[in-house]
Amino acid sequence: MTVTFDRASEIQLNSQVSSFLKQPKKLLINGKWVDAANGKTFPVYNPATGEAIAQVAEGTAEDINQAVKAARQAFENGPWSRITVSDRGKLIWKLADLLEANLEEFAELESIDNGKPIGVARVADVPLAIDLLRYMAGWATKIEGSTIPISVPYDPGSKYFAYTQREPVGVVGQIIPWNFPLLMAAWKLGPALAAGCTIVLKPAEQTPLSALRLGELICEAGFPDGVVNIIPGYGETAGAALAAHPDVDKVAFTGSTEVGKLIVQAAAGNLKKVSLELGGKSPNIVFKDSDLETAIPGAANAIFFNHGQCCCAGSRLYVEQSIFDRVVEGVAEQGKKIKVGPGLDPTTQMGPLVSDEQLDRVCGYLQSGLSEGATAVIGGQRIGDKGYFVEPTVLVNTKQTMKVVQEEIFGPVVTVLPFQEIDELVSIANDSIYGLAAGIWTKDIAKAHNIASKLRAGTVWINCYNIFDAALPFGGYKQSGWGREMGREVLENYTEVKSVCVKL
Repeated sequence: MTVTFDRASEIQLNSQVSSFLKQPKKLLINGKWVDAANGKTFPVYNPATGEAIAQVAEGTAEDINQAVKAARQAFENGPWSRITVSDRGKLIWKLADLLEANLEEFAELESIDNGKPIGVARVADVPLAIDLLRYMAGWATKIEGSTIPISVPYDPGSKYFAYTQREPVGVVGQIIPWNFPLLMAAWKLGPALAAGCTIVLKPAEQTPLSALRLGELICEAGFPDGVVNIIPGYGETAGAALAAHPDVDKVAFTGSTEVGKLIVQAAAGNLKKVSLELGGKSPNIVFKDSDLETAIPGAANAIFFNHGQCCCAGSRLYVEQSIFDRVVEGVAEQGKKIKVGPGLDPTTQMGPLVSDEQLDRVCGYLQSGLSEGATAVIGGQRIGDKGYFVEPTVLVNTKQTMKVVQEEIFGPVVTVLPFQEIDELVSIANDSIYGLAAGIWTKDIAKAHNIASKLRAGTVWINCYNIFDAALPFGGYKQSGWGREMGREVLENYTEVKSVCVKL
Protein backbone atom coordinates (compact mmCIF):
# COMPACT_ATOMS: atom_id res chain seq x y z
CA MET A 1 0.00 0.00 0.00
CA THR A 2 1.09 3.60 -0.57
CA VAL A 3 1.25 5.83 2.50
CA THR A 4 1.25 9.64 2.35
CA PHE A 5 0.10 10.57 5.85
CA ASP A 6 3.05 12.92 6.29
CA ARG A 7 1.35 15.42 3.91
CA ALA A 8 -1.52 16.07 6.33
CA SER A 9 -0.22 19.39 7.64
CA GLU A 10 0.65 20.69 4.15
CA ILE A 11 -2.87 20.69 2.69
CA GLN A 12 -4.63 24.06 2.68
CA LEU A 13 -8.30 24.48 3.51
CA ASN A 14 -10.54 26.52 1.26
CA SER A 15 -11.48 29.98 2.48
CA GLN A 16 -15.07 29.09 3.46
CA VAL A 17 -13.96 26.24 5.68
CA SER A 18 -11.11 28.26 7.18
CA SER A 19 -13.54 31.06 8.01
CA PHE A 20 -16.04 28.65 9.56
CA LEU A 21 -13.38 27.01 11.74
CA LYS A 22 -12.26 30.38 13.08
CA GLN A 23 -15.76 31.36 14.21
CA PRO A 24 -17.01 30.46 17.71
CA LYS A 25 -18.85 27.12 17.66
CA LYS A 26 -21.98 27.60 19.74
CA LEU A 27 -25.21 25.74 20.48
CA LEU A 28 -28.34 26.29 18.39
CA ILE A 29 -31.29 26.75 20.75
CA ASN A 30 -34.59 28.32 19.69
CA GLY A 31 -33.12 29.78 16.52
CA LYS A 32 -30.19 31.50 18.29
CA TRP A 33 -26.52 30.58 18.59
CA VAL A 34 -25.61 30.62 22.27
CA ASP A 35 -22.75 29.61 24.55
CA ALA A 36 -23.09 26.55 26.75
CA ALA A 37 -24.73 27.30 30.09
CA ASN A 38 -21.49 26.42 31.90
CA GLY A 39 -19.36 28.37 29.42
CA LYS A 40 -17.20 25.35 28.64
CA THR A 41 -15.87 24.25 25.26
CA PHE A 42 -14.18 21.08 24.02
CA PRO A 43 -11.63 20.53 21.25
CA VAL A 44 -12.25 18.87 17.89
CA TYR A 45 -9.27 17.12 16.30
CA ASN A 46 -8.07 16.47 12.78
CA PRO A 47 -7.60 12.68 12.80
CA ALA A 48 -4.89 12.92 10.14
CA THR A 49 -2.63 14.91 12.48
CA GLY A 50 -4.09 14.62 15.96
CA GLU A 51 -4.11 18.43 16.15
CA ALA A 52 -7.05 20.49 17.43
CA ILE A 53 -8.87 22.35 14.66
CA ALA A 54 -11.76 23.96 16.56
CA GLN A 55 -13.28 24.58 19.97
CA VAL A 56 -16.97 23.76 20.34
CA ALA A 57 -19.44 24.72 23.06
CA GLU A 58 -19.93 21.79 25.42
CA GLY A 59 -23.63 21.21 25.93
CA THR A 60 -24.78 19.56 29.15
CA ALA A 61 -28.08 18.74 30.86
CA GLU A 62 -29.04 22.40 31.34
CA ASP A 63 -28.57 23.14 27.65
CA ILE A 64 -30.54 20.02 26.72
CA ASN A 65 -33.33 21.21 28.99
CA GLN A 66 -33.46 24.61 27.31
CA ALA A 67 -33.42 23.00 23.86
CA VAL A 68 -36.25 20.64 24.77
CA LYS A 69 -38.31 23.57 26.06
CA ALA A 70 -37.76 25.38 22.77
CA ALA A 71 -38.70 22.30 20.78
CA ARG A 72 -41.85 21.78 22.87
CA GLN A 73 -42.91 25.38 22.39
CA ALA A 74 -42.30 25.16 18.64
CA PHE A 75 -44.26 21.91 18.41
CA GLU A 76 -47.31 22.97 20.39
CA ASN A 77 -47.59 26.71 19.96
CA GLY A 78 -45.18 27.87 17.27
CA PRO A 79 -45.78 28.38 13.55
CA TRP A 80 -44.48 24.87 12.87
CA SER A 81 -47.71 23.44 14.24
CA ARG A 82 -49.75 25.57 11.80
CA ILE A 83 -47.64 25.39 8.67
CA THR A 84 -49.14 23.44 5.77
CA VAL A 85 -47.62 20.10 4.87
CA SER A 86 -46.78 21.51 1.44
CA ASP A 87 -44.81 24.38 2.95
CA ARG A 88 -43.14 21.93 5.31
CA GLY A 89 -41.90 19.97 2.31
CA LYS A 90 -40.73 23.15 0.59
CA LEU A 91 -38.58 24.07 3.58
CA ILE A 92 -36.92 20.65 3.60
CA TRP A 93 -36.32 20.94 -0.16
CA LYS A 94 -34.83 24.41 0.33
CA LEU A 95 -32.44 22.97 2.91
CA ALA A 96 -31.37 20.37 0.34
CA ASP A 97 -30.79 23.15 -2.21
CA LEU A 98 -28.62 25.09 0.23
CA LEU A 99 -26.65 21.98 1.05
CA GLU A 100 -26.09 21.35 -2.65
CA ALA A 101 -24.93 24.95 -3.14
CA ASN A 102 -22.33 24.39 -0.40
CA LEU A 103 -21.37 20.83 -1.38
CA GLU A 104 -17.63 21.46 -1.62
CA GLU A 105 -17.50 23.14 1.78
CA PHE A 106 -19.33 20.23 3.44
CA ALA A 107 -17.13 17.67 1.71
CA GLU A 108 -14.05 19.38 3.12
CA LEU A 109 -15.58 19.66 6.59
CA GLU A 110 -16.42 15.95 6.59
CA SER A 111 -12.90 15.11 5.49
CA ILE A 112 -11.06 17.18 8.07
CA ASP A 113 -13.46 16.29 10.88
CA ASN A 114 -13.89 12.56 10.26
CA GLY A 115 -10.76 11.75 8.24
CA LYS A 116 -12.54 10.30 5.21
CA PRO A 117 -11.19 10.95 1.69
CA ILE A 118 -12.60 14.18 0.33
CA GLY A 119 -13.37 12.42 -2.96
CA VAL A 120 -15.69 10.02 -1.12
CA ALA A 121 -17.41 12.84 0.78
CA ARG A 122 -17.81 14.75 -2.47
CA VAL A 123 -19.47 11.96 -4.46
CA ALA A 124 -21.18 9.95 -1.70
CA ASP A 125 -21.75 11.52 1.72
CA VAL A 126 -22.94 14.97 0.67
CA PRO A 127 -24.95 13.92 -2.43
CA LEU A 128 -26.65 11.14 -0.46
CA ALA A 129 -27.60 13.64 2.26
CA ILE A 130 -29.04 16.00 -0.36
CA ASP A 131 -31.00 13.18 -2.00
CA LEU A 132 -32.37 11.99 1.34
CA LEU A 133 -33.67 15.46 2.21
CA ARG A 134 -35.39 15.80 -1.17
CA TYR A 135 -36.90 12.34 -0.88
CA MET A 136 -38.28 13.14 2.56
CA ALA A 137 -39.52 16.55 1.41
CA GLY A 138 -41.83 14.67 -0.94
CA TRP A 139 -43.20 12.57 1.89
CA ALA A 140 -44.45 15.61 3.82
CA THR A 141 -47.62 15.69 1.67
CA LYS A 142 -48.10 11.92 1.58
CA ILE A 143 -48.39 10.88 5.22
CA GLU A 144 -51.92 9.56 5.13
CA GLY A 145 -54.45 7.67 7.20
CA SER A 146 -57.20 5.38 5.94
CA THR A 147 -60.93 4.80 6.29
CA ILE A 148 -61.95 1.51 7.88
CA PRO A 149 -65.32 -0.23 7.56
CA ILE A 150 -66.28 -1.54 11.00
CA SER A 151 -69.04 -3.74 12.42
CA VAL A 152 -70.11 -3.45 16.05
CA PRO A 153 -71.80 -6.68 17.18
CA TYR A 154 -73.35 -5.12 20.30
CA ASP A 155 -74.87 -2.19 18.35
CA PRO A 156 -76.64 -3.76 15.38
CA GLY A 157 -78.16 -1.43 12.83
CA SER A 158 -76.01 1.56 13.73
CA LYS A 159 -73.61 3.11 11.29
CA TYR A 160 -70.15 4.42 12.01
CA PHE A 161 -67.53 6.33 10.09
CA ALA A 162 -64.06 5.22 11.23
CA TYR A 163 -60.71 6.47 10.05
CA THR A 164 -57.08 6.73 11.07
CA GLN A 165 -54.66 9.61 10.82
CA ARG A 166 -50.93 9.80 11.34
CA GLU A 167 -49.72 12.58 13.58
CA PRO A 168 -46.17 13.68 14.50
CA VAL A 169 -44.89 11.96 17.61
CA GLY A 170 -43.80 15.31 19.10
CA VAL A 171 -40.40 16.37 20.44
CA VAL A 172 -37.66 14.06 19.20
CA GLY A 173 -34.17 13.63 20.60
CA GLN A 174 -31.72 12.50 17.94
CA ILE A 175 -28.21 11.24 18.67
CA ILE A 176 -25.95 10.61 15.69
CA PRO A 177 -22.55 8.90 15.26
CA TRP A 178 -19.19 10.06 13.97
CA ASN A 179 -18.67 7.75 10.97
CA PHE A 180 -20.99 9.62 8.55
CA PRO A 181 -21.68 12.87 10.41
CA LEU A 182 -23.57 14.82 7.75
CA LEU A 183 -25.36 11.85 6.23
CA MET A 184 -26.56 10.59 9.62
CA ALA A 185 -27.83 14.08 10.45
CA ALA A 186 -29.84 14.05 7.21
CA TRP A 187 -31.13 10.52 7.87
CA LYS A 188 -32.47 11.72 11.21
CA LEU A 189 -33.64 15.24 10.42
CA GLY A 190 -35.33 14.57 7.07
CA PRO A 191 -38.09 12.16 8.13
CA ALA A 192 -38.69 13.82 11.50
CA LEU A 193 -39.21 17.19 9.81
CA ALA A 194 -41.41 15.66 7.12
CA ALA A 195 -43.60 14.14 9.83
CA GLY A 196 -43.95 17.51 11.59
CA CYS A 197 -41.83 16.80 14.66
CA THR A 198 -39.47 19.20 16.39
CA ILE A 199 -35.94 18.12 17.16
CA VAL A 200 -33.03 18.29 19.55
CA LEU A 201 -30.01 16.92 17.69
CA LYS A 202 -26.83 15.83 19.46
CA PRO A 203 -23.94 15.21 17.07
CA ALA A 204 -21.03 13.01 18.07
CA GLU A 205 -18.44 14.89 20.10
CA GLN A 206 -15.72 13.69 17.72
CA THR A 207 -17.42 15.17 14.62
CA PRO A 208 -19.79 18.07 15.38
CA LEU A 209 -18.69 20.48 12.65
CA SER A 210 -20.91 19.55 9.71
CA ALA A 211 -24.00 19.39 11.96
CA LEU A 212 -23.28 22.89 13.23
CA ARG A 213 -22.77 24.20 9.70
CA LEU A 214 -25.99 22.45 8.69
CA GLY A 215 -27.67 24.31 11.54
CA GLU A 216 -26.67 27.58 9.89
CA LEU A 217 -28.33 26.41 6.68
CA ILE A 218 -31.46 25.42 8.62
CA CYS A 219 -31.69 28.98 9.94
CA GLU A 220 -31.01 30.37 6.46
CA ALA A 221 -33.73 28.16 4.95
CA GLY A 222 -36.30 29.77 7.24
CA PHE A 223 -37.30 26.99 9.62
CA PRO A 224 -39.18 28.49 12.57
CA ASP A 225 -37.25 29.00 15.81
CA GLY A 226 -37.07 25.91 17.98
CA VAL A 227 -37.92 23.40 15.27
CA VAL A 228 -34.31 22.19 15.09
CA ASN A 229 -31.96 22.65 18.05
CA ILE A 230 -28.37 21.39 17.94
CA ILE A 231 -26.45 20.59 21.12
CA PRO A 232 -22.92 19.22 20.71
CA GLY A 233 -21.47 17.63 23.81
CA TYR A 234 -20.40 14.34 25.33
CA GLY A 235 -22.55 11.25 25.39
CA GLU A 236 -22.43 10.76 29.15
CA THR A 237 -23.72 14.29 29.77
CA ALA A 238 -25.66 15.79 26.85
CA GLY A 239 -26.60 12.45 25.27
CA ALA A 240 -27.69 10.87 28.52
CA ALA A 241 -29.75 13.93 29.48
CA LEU A 242 -31.50 13.92 26.11
CA ALA A 243 -32.34 10.20 26.25
CA ALA A 244 -33.74 10.52 29.78
CA HIS A 245 -35.54 13.85 29.42
CA PRO A 246 -39.17 13.52 30.56
CA ASP A 247 -40.48 15.97 27.94
CA VAL A 248 -38.91 14.18 24.97
CA ASP A 249 -41.48 11.98 23.23
CA LYS A 250 -39.09 9.88 21.20
CA VAL A 251 -35.36 9.26 20.94
CA ALA A 252 -33.63 8.08 17.76
CA PHE A 253 -30.08 6.81 18.13
CA THR A 254 -27.43 5.56 15.74
CA GLY A 255 -24.27 4.14 17.27
CA SER A 256 -22.91 1.15 19.13
CA THR A 257 -25.06 -1.62 20.55
CA GLU A 258 -23.54 -1.02 23.99
CA VAL A 259 -24.69 2.61 24.05
CA GLY A 260 -28.01 1.62 22.47
CA LYS A 261 -28.77 -0.47 25.54
CA LEU A 262 -28.05 2.53 27.77
CA ILE A 263 -30.42 4.61 25.64
CA VAL A 264 -33.19 2.07 26.20
CA GLN A 265 -32.64 2.19 29.97
CA ALA A 266 -32.64 5.99 30.02
CA ALA A 267 -35.82 6.15 27.93
CA ALA A 268 -37.74 3.97 30.38
CA GLY A 269 -38.51 6.89 32.69
CA ASN A 270 -41.38 8.21 30.59
CA LEU A 271 -41.59 5.21 28.23
CA LYS A 272 -40.60 7.39 25.30
CA LYS A 273 -40.52 5.71 21.92
CA VAL A 274 -37.08 4.49 20.82
CA SER A 275 -35.55 3.63 17.45
CA LEU A 276 -32.02 2.26 17.26
CA GLU A 277 -29.61 1.69 14.39
CA LEU A 278 -26.77 -0.16 16.06
CA GLY A 279 -23.72 -2.32 15.40
CA GLY A 280 -23.03 -5.08 12.96
CA LYS A 281 -20.66 -7.89 12.09
CA SER A 282 -21.91 -8.57 8.62
CA PRO A 283 -21.17 -11.81 6.73
CA ASN A 284 -20.04 -11.43 3.13
CA ILE A 285 -20.26 -14.73 1.22
CA VAL A 286 -18.34 -15.64 -1.94
CA PHE A 287 -19.32 -18.81 -3.83
CA LYS A 288 -17.08 -20.60 -6.33
CA ASP A 289 -19.56 -19.85 -9.12
CA SER A 290 -19.35 -16.09 -8.60
CA ASP A 291 -17.70 -13.67 -11.01
CA LEU A 292 -14.45 -13.27 -9.10
CA GLU A 293 -13.44 -10.26 -11.16
CA THR A 294 -16.36 -8.49 -9.48
CA ALA A 295 -16.55 -10.36 -6.18
CA ILE A 296 -12.94 -9.82 -5.10
CA PRO A 297 -12.90 -6.01 -5.40
CA GLY A 298 -16.45 -6.02 -4.06
CA ALA A 299 -15.35 -7.90 -0.95
CA ALA A 300 -12.44 -5.51 -0.48
CA ASN A 301 -14.71 -2.47 -0.80
CA ALA A 302 -17.17 -4.02 1.66
CA ILE A 303 -14.59 -3.83 4.44
CA PHE A 304 -12.17 -1.07 3.45
CA PHE A 305 -14.76 1.58 2.49
CA ASN A 306 -14.78 4.43 5.04
CA HIS A 307 -11.79 2.76 6.72
CA GLY A 308 -14.05 -0.08 7.88
CA GLN A 309 -15.91 2.41 10.08
CA CYS A 310 -19.31 1.24 8.80
CA CYS A 311 -21.89 -0.55 10.91
CA CYS A 312 -22.70 -2.72 7.88
CA ALA A 313 -19.08 -3.40 6.84
CA GLY A 314 -18.52 -6.87 5.36
CA SER A 315 -16.11 -7.77 8.14
CA ARG A 316 -16.71 -11.56 8.13
CA LEU A 317 -15.74 -12.90 4.70
CA TYR A 318 -16.84 -16.50 4.07
CA VAL A 319 -15.34 -18.09 0.95
CA GLU A 320 -16.11 -21.47 -0.60
CA GLN A 321 -13.18 -23.77 0.08
CA SER A 322 -12.09 -24.43 -3.51
CA ILE A 323 -11.49 -20.72 -4.22
CA PHE A 324 -10.40 -19.68 -0.73
CA ASP A 325 -6.72 -19.04 -1.52
CA ARG A 326 -7.53 -17.14 -4.71
CA VAL A 327 -10.00 -14.83 -2.98
CA VAL A 328 -7.70 -14.21 -0.01
CA GLU A 329 -4.87 -13.34 -2.38
CA GLY A 330 -7.14 -11.10 -4.44
CA VAL A 331 -8.56 -9.17 -1.48
CA ALA A 332 -5.05 -8.78 -0.08
CA GLU A 333 -3.85 -7.39 -3.41
CA GLN A 334 -6.74 -4.93 -3.41
CA GLY A 335 -5.72 -3.85 0.10
CA LYS A 336 -2.11 -3.37 -0.93
CA LYS A 337 -3.17 -0.98 -3.69
CA ILE A 338 -5.04 1.33 -1.32
CA LYS A 339 -3.40 4.71 -0.89
CA VAL A 340 -3.56 5.67 2.76
CA GLY A 341 -3.25 9.33 3.64
CA PRO A 342 -4.96 12.45 4.96
CA GLY A 343 -8.53 12.80 3.79
CA LEU A 344 -7.95 16.21 2.21
CA ASP A 345 -5.33 14.79 -0.15
CA PRO A 346 -7.32 14.21 -3.36
CA THR A 347 -5.28 11.10 -4.12
CA THR A 348 -6.09 9.42 -0.78
CA GLN A 349 -8.26 6.30 -0.93
CA MET A 350 -8.34 5.51 2.80
CA GLY A 351 -7.85 8.03 5.56
CA PRO A 352 -7.21 7.72 9.29
CA LEU A 353 -9.53 6.36 11.92
CA VAL A 354 -11.61 9.04 13.59
CA SER A 355 -9.85 9.33 16.97
CA ASP A 356 -7.08 8.07 19.22
CA GLU A 357 -9.73 6.12 21.14
CA GLN A 358 -10.79 4.32 17.97
CA LEU A 359 -7.17 3.71 17.04
CA ASP A 360 -6.57 2.02 20.39
CA ARG A 361 -9.72 -0.06 19.96
CA VAL A 362 -8.79 -1.35 16.52
CA CYS A 363 -5.17 -2.02 17.45
CA GLY A 364 -6.39 -3.88 20.53
CA TYR A 365 -8.47 -6.19 18.35
CA LEU A 366 -5.53 -6.75 16.03
CA GLN A 367 -3.36 -7.78 18.95
CA SER A 368 -6.12 -10.05 20.24
CA GLY A 369 -6.55 -11.81 16.91
CA LEU A 370 -2.86 -12.34 16.35
CA SER A 371 -2.35 -13.61 19.89
CA GLU A 372 -5.14 -16.15 19.39
CA GLY A 373 -3.46 -17.55 16.30
CA ALA A 374 -4.77 -15.48 13.39
CA THR A 375 -2.36 -14.56 10.61
CA ALA A 376 -2.23 -11.17 8.91
CA VAL A 377 -1.87 -11.71 5.16
CA ILE A 378 -1.51 -7.93 4.88
CA GLY A 379 -1.59 -5.21 7.51
CA GLY A 380 -2.05 -5.85 11.18
CA GLN A 381 -0.65 -2.71 12.70
CA ARG A 382 -0.68 1.06 13.00
CA ILE A 383 0.96 3.25 10.38
CA GLY A 384 3.44 5.76 11.77
CA ASP A 385 3.08 7.68 15.01
CA LYS A 386 1.22 10.78 13.78
CA GLY A 387 -2.51 10.73 13.18
CA TYR A 388 -4.73 7.68 13.60
CA PHE A 389 -3.78 5.49 10.64
CA VAL A 390 -4.14 1.70 10.53
CA GLU A 391 -3.13 -0.64 7.72
CA PRO A 392 -5.82 -2.38 5.67
CA THR A 393 -5.77 -5.84 7.24
CA VAL A 394 -6.75 -9.33 6.05
CA LEU A 395 -6.77 -12.01 8.76
CA VAL A 396 -6.80 -15.76 8.03
CA ASN A 397 -6.43 -18.81 10.27
CA THR A 398 -9.32 -17.42 12.26
CA LYS A 399 -11.98 -19.38 14.12
CA GLN A 400 -15.65 -18.61 14.57
CA THR A 401 -15.18 -18.21 18.32
CA MET A 402 -12.44 -15.56 18.14
CA LYS A 403 -13.17 -12.01 19.29
CA VAL A 404 -12.11 -10.66 15.91
CA VAL A 405 -14.81 -12.80 14.28
CA GLN A 406 -17.57 -12.23 16.81
CA GLU A 407 -17.13 -8.62 17.92
CA GLU A 408 -17.47 -5.41 15.94
CA ILE A 409 -14.02 -3.93 15.32
CA PHE A 410 -15.11 -0.87 13.32
CA GLY A 411 -11.86 -0.64 11.41
CA PRO A 412 -10.29 -1.86 8.13
CA VAL A 413 -9.99 -5.44 9.34
CA VAL A 414 -11.58 -8.46 7.64
CA THR A 415 -11.52 -12.05 8.87
CA VAL A 416 -11.65 -14.69 6.12
CA LEU A 417 -13.01 -18.18 6.80
CA PRO A 418 -13.66 -21.09 4.39
CA PHE A 419 -16.89 -23.07 4.05
CA GLN A 420 -17.96 -26.16 2.13
CA GLU A 421 -21.69 -26.83 2.64
CA ILE A 422 -24.53 -24.34 2.29
CA ASP A 423 -26.22 -25.52 5.50
CA GLU A 424 -22.96 -25.00 7.36
CA LEU A 425 -22.60 -21.58 5.76
CA VAL A 426 -26.04 -20.32 6.80
CA SER A 427 -25.42 -21.48 10.34
CA ILE A 428 -22.10 -19.70 10.75
CA ALA A 429 -23.28 -16.60 8.88
CA ASN A 430 -26.13 -16.25 11.38
CA ASP A 431 -23.83 -17.04 14.33
CA SER A 432 -23.71 -13.45 15.59
CA ILE A 433 -25.53 -11.22 18.04
CA TYR A 434 -25.90 -8.80 15.12
CA GLY A 435 -28.09 -8.85 12.03
CA LEU A 436 -27.59 -5.63 10.13
CA ALA A 437 -26.41 -6.61 6.65
CA ALA A 438 -24.97 -9.40 4.52
CA GLY A 439 -23.53 -9.93 1.06
CA ILE A 440 -23.83 -12.82 -1.39
CA TRP A 441 -21.70 -13.31 -4.52
CA THR A 442 -22.90 -15.95 -6.98
CA LYS A 443 -24.13 -16.33 -10.57
CA ASP A 444 -26.87 -18.72 -9.39
CA ILE A 445 -29.73 -16.31 -8.74
CA ALA A 446 -31.99 -19.02 -7.30
CA LYS A 447 -29.32 -19.91 -4.76
CA ALA A 448 -28.82 -16.24 -3.96
CA HIS A 449 -32.52 -15.67 -3.21
CA ASN A 450 -32.73 -18.90 -1.22
CA ILE A 451 -29.82 -17.95 1.03
CA ALA A 452 -30.96 -14.33 1.31
CA SER A 453 -34.23 -15.58 2.79
CA LYS A 454 -32.33 -17.55 5.44
CA LEU A 455 -29.93 -14.82 6.54
CA ARG A 456 -31.13 -12.90 9.57
CA ALA A 457 -30.12 -9.47 8.37
CA GLY A 458 -31.99 -6.28 7.61
CA THR A 459 -30.24 -5.77 4.27
CA VAL A 460 -28.85 -8.43 1.92
CA TRP A 461 -26.80 -7.31 -1.08
CA ILE A 462 -26.44 -9.75 -3.97
CA ASN A 463 -23.44 -9.28 -6.28
CA CYS A 464 -22.94 -5.80 -4.84
CA TYR A 465 -22.28 -4.17 -1.48
CA ASN A 466 -22.81 -0.80 0.22
CA ILE A 467 -25.65 0.21 -2.08
CA PHE A 468 -27.87 2.82 -0.42
CA ASP A 469 -30.87 4.78 -1.61
CA ALA A 470 -33.24 7.10 0.22
CA ALA A 471 -36.18 4.87 -0.76
CA LEU A 472 -34.56 1.66 0.54
CA PRO A 473 -35.19 0.89 4.24
CA PHE A 474 -32.08 0.23 6.34
CA GLY A 475 -31.89 -1.35 9.78
CA GLY A 476 -31.16 -4.56 11.59
CA TYR A 477 -32.30 -7.76 13.20
CA LYS A 478 -31.29 -8.90 16.69
CA GLN A 479 -28.91 -6.55 18.51
CA SER A 480 -28.43 -4.41 15.40
CA GLY A 481 -31.40 -2.31 16.39
CA TRP A 482 -35.09 -1.41 16.38
CA GLY A 483 -36.88 0.18 13.46
CA ARG A 484 -35.71 1.29 10.03
CA GLU A 485 -34.04 4.35 8.56
CA MET A 486 -35.03 5.69 5.12
CA GLY A 487 -37.84 4.62 2.85
CA ARG A 488 -41.52 4.73 3.74
CA GLU A 489 -40.81 2.69 6.87
CA VAL A 490 -38.82 5.44 8.61
CA LEU A 491 -41.97 7.54 8.96
CA GLU A 492 -43.24 4.99 11.47
CA ASN A 493 -40.42 6.16 13.76
CA TYR A 494 -41.82 9.69 13.91
CA THR A 495 -45.60 9.31 13.78
CA GLU A 496 -48.42 8.11 16.01
CA VAL A 497 -51.55 6.47 14.59
CA LYS A 498 -54.85 7.82 15.88
CA SER A 499 -58.16 6.04 15.33
CA VAL A 500 -61.29 8.21 15.09
CA CYS A 501 -64.79 6.72 15.20
CA VAL A 502 -67.95 8.74 14.52
CA LYS A 503 -71.50 7.44 14.99
CA LEU A 504 -73.64 8.54 12.07
